[in-house]
Amino acid sequence: MNLLLFNLATDMEDTIFAFTTAWINQFARHYEYVDVITMRAGRLETADNVRVFSVGKEKGFSEPKRATHFYSILNRLLRERRYDACFAHMMPLFAIMGAPLLAAHHVPITIWYNHKSRHWTARYGRNIARRIVTSAPDSFPFPTPKLRVVGQAADTDFYTPSGSRAGSTITYVARLSPPKYHETLLRALAELPDARAILVGGTPPGQDGTYEQQLHDLTSELHLEDRIEFAGGQTPDGVRVAYAKAAVSVNLSPRGLFDKTALEAMSCGIPTIVSNPGFEQALAGRSDLLLMDSETDPRLLAEKLRGIFALPVEERERIGLLQRQAVIDHFSLHLLIPRLVSVINTGELPVVEGN
Repeated sequence: MNLLLFNLATDMEDTIFAFTTAWINQFARHYEYVDVITMRAGRLETADNVRVFSVGKEKGFSEPKRATHFYSILNRLLRERRYDACFAHMMPLFAIMGAPLLAAHHVPITIWYNHKSRHWTARYGRNIARRIVTSAPDSFPFPTPKLRVVGQAADTDFYTPSGSRAGSTITYVARLSPPKYHETLLRALAELPDARAILVGGTPPGQDGTYEQQLHDLTSELHLEDRIEFAGGQTPDGVRVAYAKAAVSVNLSPRGLFDKTALEAMSCGIPTIVSNPGFEQALAGRSDLLLMDSETDPRLLAEKLRGIFALPVEERERIGLLQRQAVIDHFSLHLLIPRLVSVINTGELPVVEGN
């Protein structure tokens, strides 16, 4: 079978979307050919049966020129090769643009959408797609019988334990955006005089730096300049370096935002505090220690962090390794991709043996 894949960014050095290359290479194990049309491209390291075609955002092409380029690429590929399915990963726009051509060639579309935003592309995408896939039941903003919940995943082969869980360094890996509630961590840190934090992530493309400046201003207001490192956006290798320094990780994405960076921290064997109950299976039976019922309560976060810092290093490491095993068992990329392949190929999740 052959797969046509629409992707937002295909670049091993992208500070947000580098992970998509690992996904593409996993898909390549399930298809004879995978052809990718991407909004922008950078450093490529893809399998031999993968081709990547960019519409040219990285070259500064205007929107009309990118649209023209998209249709030129899509028409050429549809003449060259028969596709059994199309998967739009974080690119419902491409799915909508290409829907008439794909329908003419009898290519069913599956759209990945994993956000609470009621964007018009999500509203319209559910009309043109055979299926919508998402991480959690509340991660798609519109009701539809087309929805299939597939979970989220970390690349557990890449994110592996290193470093010690000693000390009191907190890492938070997330783009600097209001839905990530970094200010909760900053205010909690003000109550923990012996702790420090590394914030990995930058302002997302297309957004102004207002929120990032607010965080810097709050850092100054709380006199935390010597205890907070704004590390900026990092490649996956840089993220691993930050994780190696961590005693604990925090993820304050609310319900409906199932953030895979939390799973990556857990995969590195780091005790990870979360505010989204969707991570329950990855908490190694320690929800009392690791799950918050609010992403906006700094006192509660400070209490949770004190609980972890009070543990012996050996116990922190034991909890972290239990979380890593839970990610391997429930949230590994090796589990997610077969689920996606099943939905893309058949429209349905794989049948679990015994059901």
